[in-house]
Amino acid sequence: MSPATNRKKTIVLSKIYKNQIFIPLAAMFILLLFNLIADPGFFKISMGYNSAGNPVLSGYLMTVLDNGSELAILAIGMTLVTAASGGQDISVGAAIAIAGSTLLRVLCGTNTRPETLRTPIFVAFIISMLVAMAFGAFNGALVAIFKIQPMVATLILYTAGRSIAAWINNNELPIISDPKFGYYGGFIPGIPIPTPFFIAAVMVVIITLVLKYTNLGLYTQAVGINESSSRLNGLNPVFIKWLTFVILGACVAVAALIKVSRLSSINYSVIAKDIEMDAILAVALGGNALSGGKFNMAASVIGAFVIQMLTTTLFKFKVPSDALPAYKAVVVILLVVFSAPVVREKLGGLTKNLGIQRKEAA
Repeated sequence: MSPATNRKKTIVLSKIYKNQIFIPLAAMFILLLFNLIADPGFFKISMGYNSAGNPVLSGYLMTVLDNGSELAILAIGMTLVTAASGGQDISVGAAIAIAGSTLLRVLCGTNTRPETLRTPIFVAFIISMLVAMAFGAFNGALVAIFKIQPMVATLILYTAGRSIAAWINNNELPIISDPKFGYYGGFIPGIPIPTPFFIAAVMVVIITLVLKYTNLGLYTQAVGINESSSRLNGLNPVFIKWLTFVILGACVAVAALIKVSRLSSINYSVIAKDIEMDAILAVALGGNALSGGKFNMAASVIGAFVIQMLTTTLFKFKVPSDALPAYKAVVVILLVVFSAPVVREKLGGLTKNLGIQRKEAA
């Protein structure tokens, strides 16, 4: 192989490695390879039937696709919040409980076991979204206007949110008997792929179009990189930070619809428990700086599915539920460290030096 060919090969590999999306893709590949070696049955997808008698696809990969979708939806909003504020919202789990409880309250009214829905599902969803966005606006106001560190500001809702959710329905557990409500968190008759995947795909398309045809992404990154400079350039950092929390609230409402639809009910203390940590990890695994600034939405979405792939893998190998966070933390720390800009820069330099040594040897 000629020196010129070696040089081109080194340059291409260096560009691939430096690409932000490389780390989550590499992590996904490693997890897939591990499962392929440990148990090829991980990749088995079979056609079965759900409780309603409809044909559906089942298997570990379908579980990743199903549960990873709601995490990807949250990762969209969390990425924007992180980029603009340089902090994270740790209240999304509690906010999901509030949005889900509101949704059930509107659908059921005062009767926790209604034979028919009191309100159309779409109307109830819009109301729950407005509530979730209102709480997002509250968090955003604390961060943007009162300059409270995001994790501290959202700690308020993190602490009180589930109690608020229980209060909305008088601490009762409403149950929806209408089978159509279960479609959003399950399967639409005749379509064997989980509905949450389609919902997540729609959300990804929407945010992609918004970032492409508006200046939201540019303004968010500008504020995150240097708030003072962005203000001097005519931007309103307070409004942009506040807006990202409102957008996260909308994402929370969509995730709440999926969560509540899965069981057609709600458990205030368990629903979406610790999901905020997975959403933050998805953003970090996507190579986005947790201190704010530039972001890659596609990398965050892939990172969400990597996190779910890891969770599903650990469950598959029967890791005790109480030990699951410890195993998960070790693997995630390794992935996040390798995705850190400093580490990637040094490894990139090492690759470049190896290329130079090969050239000299030739």
